[in-house]
Amino acid sequence: MPRAGIQAAQPALRFIPPDYKRWVLWLCRAALPWLLRSRGLVQVETTGGEHLAQLFAEAQGGRSRLLIAFRHPSTTDPLVMAQLLWREVPRAARRHGLELKGPVHSQFLYDRGIPLWAGEAAGWILSKLGGIPIQRGKLDRLALKTARDLFAHGPFPLAIAPEGATNNHGELLSPLEPGLAQMAFWCCEDLAAEGRQERVLIVPIGLQYLSTSDDWGAIDRLLGRLEDLLGATTAPAPLSADVHQAAEHRYRRLISLSERLLSLLEGFYQSGEFASDATPAGEFPGRLNRLREQGLAVAEAHFQLSPRGSVAERCRRIEQAGWACIYRDDLEELSEVERSLADWSAQEADIRMGHMRLVEHVATVGGSYVAEKPSIDRYGEVLMILWRVIAWIRGREQERPPALGPWRVRMVVAEPIDVGQSSGTYRRDRRGAVDRLTAELRERLEAAIGSG
Repeated sequence: MPRAGIQAAQPALRFIPPDYKRWVLWLCRAALPWLLRSRGLVQVETTGGEHLAQLFAEAQGGRSRLLIAFRHPSTTDPLVMAQLLWREVPRAARRHGLELKGPVHSQFLYDRGIPLWAGEAAGWILSKLGGIPIQRGKLDRLALKTARDLFAHGPFPLAIAPEGATNNHGELLSPLEPGLAQMAFWCCEDLAAEGRQERVLIVPIGLQYLSTSDDWGAIDRLLGRLEDLLGATTAPAPLSADVHQAAEHRYRRLISLSERLLSLLEGFYQSGEFASDATPAGEFPGRLNRLREQGLAVAEAHFQLSPRGSVAERCRRIEQAGWACIYRDDLEELSEVERSLADWSAQEADIRMGHMRLVEHVATVGGSYVAEKPSIDRYGEVLMILWRVIAWIRGREQERPPALGPWRVRMVVAEPIDVGQSSGTYRRDRRGAVDRLTAELRERLEAAIGSG
């Protein structure tokens, strides 16, 4: 597995307060076209931009508070959301004679871990854009209090990705976290306490990345590269030029590739200190679930955590336990030997968290996603997940992945949800109201990504 990236204990993670600066937004806005092109995005399609412009006009007029709930299939999503708000919405407003006060922007929640791997400069930029860092996997009271206050009183709407993390699938929605619905109900309470009459609206936005080409050459080349990395044998291609035979051959290569990677990982967890009585047999989905369990169990055993909740919840608890060993507020109080032991503990924690990272990489992999719809887009999504897993195992996460683009992005602004209509139910049954609102949001997001 990859070497520990952490070689010494670090000072405790501090909260990075949002500190919106308009000039930083303008600089980022100027750089946005180049940033999108660097990600291979050549075309933007927006459905419902006029409606979103109307909603912004209502919010700017003091008639509503907006909570933007966007799909999170890719790390490119923040750039795409910036394109939507900074460019597409103002254009739609001009087309329909709506006057919007600039800038059209939103504040947003982001994972506190981003500045750890993207660098302090990323944290500075996110802060100056009004971002609110939150530590997943624990009750981050300061982050929640800050987000709650800005949602009710800030100059902009608030944007949250309810899936919590990227899932790398354009047509598959991950389970939604309940925090977004809870934030919406809190805002209703805060407005009512102040005697304010604004509506609280959740605006679902679907995002999908679609290939602009029907050339399967890039897919086949990536298949070959992954086969080389795994030492997998490539079956000879059919001599016939029949399209159906070529498709069947490609799918067999994908299955063989996935089986090879899974077998290697199963072998790793069946050796040495990770050995168990489990036999790696059965159908692919069952074997994959067993592998996830083994990876999580290794990390949970080290941090003495019980295996409770969903895979995502378990990953977040492991992350928090690891961060508690790595980022400490007592370093200045330690003796020289104690500090050395703290460094050792941090290295061990980072290594054990690696098993959780492996599970994160394969958390959304299933056995039928491509078979149900063998499109270029689905092949590309699955192959890029495999590429990232292999790059991570090789310790080359920063290696630029093969280009499968260019891409177009499709954004669909769905009908907003008026949270005030459920506020009475929330007062009587808080958990039930949050669950129902989360389910309604899921339905609208699924409809948005299925509307193309």
